[in-house]
Amino acid sequence: MTPAASRTSPGGKDQHLVDENTLEKDGSQDAELLGLTEDAVYTTMRFSRPFRSCDPHDQDITSDTMRVLAAYGLDDTVKLDRERTFVKSIFLLQVFHPDDLDVPENTIIHDLEITDFLIPEDDTTYACTFLPLPIVSKKHHIYKFEPKLMDHNETMVHHILLYACGNASALPTGISDCYGADPAFSLCSQVVVGWAIGGTSYQFPDDVGISIGMPLDPQWVRLEIHYSNFHNLAGVYDSSGVRMYYSAQLRKHDMGVLQLGFLTFPIHFIPPGAESFLSYGLCKTEKFEEMNGAPVPDIQVFGYLLHTHLAGRALQAVQYRNGTQLRTICKDDSYDFNLQETRDLPHPVEIKPGDELLVECHYQTLDRDSLTFGGPSTINEMCLIFLFYYPRNNISSCMGYPDIISVAHELGEEVSDSMEGMMAMNNVEWTPESIRTAEKACKEVQQMVIIKTIDEMVENTTGWIPEIIPTPRGPCLESSGGKVEPQDETPAGFRAAVPTPLSASGTAALSHLPLAALLLGQGAFSWLLATLQAGA
Repeated sequence: MTPAASRTSPGGKDQHLVDENTLEKDGSQDAELLGLTEDAVYTTMRFSRPFRSCDPHDQDITSDTMRVLAAYGLDDTVKLDRERTFVKSIFLLQVFHPDDLDVPENTIIHDLEITDFLIPEDDTTYACTFLPLPIVSKKHHIYKFEPKLMDHNETMVHHILLYACGNASALPTGISDCYGADPAFSLCSQVVVGWAIGGTSYQFPDDVGISIGMPLDPQWVRLEIHYSNFHNLAGVYDSSGVRMYYSAQLRKHDMGVLQLGFLTFPIHFIPPGAESFLSYGLCKTEKFEEMNGAPVPDIQVFGYLLHTHLAGRALQAVQYRNGTQLRTICKDDSYDFNLQETRDLPHPVEIKPGDELLVECHYQTLDRDSLTFGGPSTINEMCLIFLFYYPRNNISSCMGYPDIISVAHELGEEVSDSMEGMMAMNNVEWTPESIRTAEKACKEVQQMVIIKTIDEMVENTTGWIPEIIPTPRGPCLESSGGKVEPQDETPAGFRAAVPTPLSASGTAALSHLPLAALLLGQGAFSWLLATLQAGA
């Protein structure tokens, strides 16, 4: 290849896809190309566009997972070529950039890992071991973590979790199945940090950290690694884990993690052939103080991690106070199983004792002809949201599930206990009508709520799933270049917004989004960059 000279090109057109092969210019030109440079290796494009234009051809740019479609060619003709097109999932609205965060002085690195573990040939393996946290003579804060993955084994490691152990726990030694014959290897349930497929490192905001070295701080953790060996490869050894960065330079707040969602096993089920199926997990915080053993200050949530498996399409966590919906804490309507990262909230969200928290998970199973059950395997399902918050308390999880006996009765099945209720799901003829009946029943029957502490205390309560009022979409921004054609008129309920100046305090006040698209290239090529919804 002859290296191309570096060049900058203005202009560019705002277009949309008519079909898989055809591009058409928008009547409203809402994207502005700010610069296009090309050298021997990269072509870099920078452009701006309203987060939400009034052109119905444009996707809103939100905190959801966005699909970026890019195409290149061998000449300057703008067209799509399947062999030269690729899609990448990305978070366009990253609140904090790692380069903007403080790096404490005298940072110490500590690795927690499984060493030379022979990955079984089974499809799914949960390997657990118990490891000590760093021994320090005074309080320190862990401020960053990142995965440690072996080369060539990355695709087999589905997720890594660290669970804090109560200091009174009697812990086993060695490595074993987390949820197998020895229940001791499932001890410790308070998540400290979590990483999942597609994620990278995560550094906490500058005012929070994980406390170690104090009498009430955990001294041991359970390291859990989920391996997915779908090719049943033999003789593969792995040494994966988590690298932690900590320092004696203390931060203002000690952080914790609260696990919410649908109790994974044994009640969760999703019918086959479902275009859409919603599952719910309720959390009632009214017993938090009693279980914590001390008053629980208001929880300030600053980040979150969403988790389902392959059938998951969207998740959200909604907060209620005194029976009234307060806010959506976090959501992703375009969830991608292959991009699971801890994300920051634009502003901390306050949760008070007595609030109710509801997790809703949206699934699609059109490619399945049998029931999907909740479980550990990637082909099973989960519905989990981890909230990162401060100040830390002793509550590790608050999960819900529906009364499966009542659900079975609504589906015309006579059962007398929960096990019969789950087995009866296999007797149902799954049609669009029965799928809707099951979804409605799971939402309307009583929810069982299970709350657990770091010391393995468990308390049960019950509740009912409240309605979720959709969050209205914000105002759109009329284009400053081009004319909105009659068929592209502002949809009902939208109104034009006054452009807002760029704010240095976060993303909430942004009206336009500056982006940099990095594309590999050979010679001159055309470009296309558009955001796509999940499943489109």
